[in-house]
Amino acid sequence: MTLATLLLFLISSAAIIAMPGPTVLLALHNGSNHGVRAAAWGMGGAVLADALLVTAVACGLGILLQASETLFQAVKWVGAAYLVWLGWKMLRSTGALAELPVEEGSSCSVGLFMRCFVVALTNPKALLFMSAFLPQFIDGTQAQLPQYALLAVVLTLLNVSIMLFYALCGARLLSRLQGGHLRAFNRVTGGLLMTLGGVLAFYRRSAAA
Repeated sequence: MTLATLLLFLISSAAIIAMPGPTVLLALHNGSNHGVRAAAWGMGGAVLADALLVTAVACGLGILLQASETLFQAVKWVGAAYLVWLGWKMLRSTGALAELPVEEGSSCSVGLFMRCFVVALTNPKALLFMSAFLPQFIDGTQAQLPQYALLAVVLTLLNVSIMLFYALCGARLLSRLQGGHLRAFNRVTGGLLMTLGGVLAFYRRSAAA
């Protein structure tokens, strides 16, 4: 893999990751409701999920998902249902800043980690996208595993940087939003997550072709 290829991958991936999606919305929500330190747990979950997705692509599981309609539908509906459920919980949030205290090692910290992990891992569009996107930057004349590992590292750094930016934006809102304002913000992010869940539910394989 040449340096030019790596830079092209970096720029392309940054543009794609920066577009608001489920994990980015969760980073914004976690930052606004719990602060940056707590939001870091969610970032860890999303990064782990992305690393597993890259590994799956390297092992050819993306091709399996594309070939199996049953597996595709199962993953799609699990992901859609989970997004809708998370959005519904946000809609019902009271807007209390102390509602979910997060301390290192607490069950809430694990909950934030698992939320982002499950959301990122159960999005079949992400796996199908990576199956079509990542191989374009792999040099077939060289060992593929080190190249996939390098792309995974780049994706991890990009994900952390961009989610940290959104979490910081959310944390700035934390100092300004109180009571009803925070509740309204949670309803907006919850509504967006439910909308994304609905879009995922109606997503058809032909659209990815």
